[in-house]
Amino acid sequence: MNVTVRVDIEPEVLEWATARSGLDREEILRHFPRFDKWVGRDGPGPTLRQLESFAQRTHTPVGMLLLPTPPRDELPVPDYRTFGDAGVREPSADLLDAVFLCEQRQDWYRDYALSVGEDPRAFVGSVGLGSDPVVVADSIRAALGFQVEQRRSHPTWTEALRALIDLTENIGILVMVSGIVGANTHRKLDPAEFRGFALVDDIAPLIFINGVDTKAAQIFTLAHEVAHVWLGQSAVSNPRLDRPNESNETERWCDSVAAEVLVPVRSFQERFNPRVALDGELQRLAREYKVSTLVILRRAYDAGFLTWDAYRDAYKAELDRVMEIVGQEGKGGDFYNTQPLRASRRFSRAIIASTLEGRTLYRDAFRLLGLRKTETFEKLGQALEVS
Repeated sequence: MNVTVRVDIEPEVLEWATARSGLDREEILRHFPRFDKWVGRDGPGPTLRQLESFAQRTHTPVGMLLLPTPPRDELPVPDYRTFGDAGVREPSADLLDAVFLCEQRQDWYRDYALSVGEDPRAFVGSVGLGSDPVVVADSIRAALGFQVEQRRSHPTWTEALRALIDLTENIGILVMVSGIVGANTHRKLDPAEFRGFALVDDIAPLIFINGVDTKAAQIFTLAHEVAHVWLGQSAVSNPRLDRPNESNETERWCDSVAAEVLVPVRSFQERFNPRVALDGELQRLAREYKVSTLVILRRAYDAGFLTWDAYRDAYKAELDRVMEIVGQEGKGGDFYNTQPLRASRRFSRAIIASTLEGRTLYRDAFRLLGLRKTETFEKLGQALEVS
């Protein structure tokens, strides 16, 4: 005799898991037609199989669904995200899982780096909030070799971003750029929730950039997170340039450093022409500096060419235009070109080499790289010239 086992789940926990997943009610009901009855305790609860399916669909551990009250999700690093006047919202399952995966990769790389004798990165935590952003920006540009003159030679923002990523990894910072959680193409990251984060470590500092954002915006986020590494403070960020008095001192400082790294104010004052149409100057200087038009707008305000009211109105209009094209850049592409960006070229080369040498299990390498097949692993190694 077969007995169907039902599970009594607290309605608040079901609602919490649904909200955390980001799925709307319609989609939940499409997969679980009895969801409203479970929540309303109208009839029997879900079967074990239904519970496991619900857990998988909402990216929630089954154990959490059995709790008497919803747990509070907390990021393991300082959360500097802001959402206008609404404050910081609870992190989604996608954001949490992206951070947890990067922590695992960072832990692996730190052990690897120590085993091969890599030295601590002297720049990590080398400055404080009292440091002059202009001076710090100069030191970052010098360390990276990322000067304005070199950027002008890049025909596209994509090439400028790739160059900045390579330069950042060359000094020992792992840079991961992805628009999805791990290798799951069904879990797309939301740039409105976060644009990047930094996990600071003296041996294996790591920066993650939300790849759904525009390439120009990713460049600013990368510079912002580099400032966090120099400061020695981990953080999840959602950099914005439309707040005149950012309440968080750390974010305000990192924004200032990032803007100065990308668009030195002295250079900008020499090249900005206030006598021509603003739209034309935004486009011209954005192409020249390889940054977003929003950064150019902010620099115009910082340099005194725009009043706050004029800047705010122009920023809102430009932001609306930019957000229409978010996600249109860099769609698709060859897997063996995009995967090293998602998992960091430096990290990928290291873990593939370690695995081929027999020091890392294939199982662990596949998990951290988001791979399933040995053939894919071998081809990725060939693409990265790891032997």
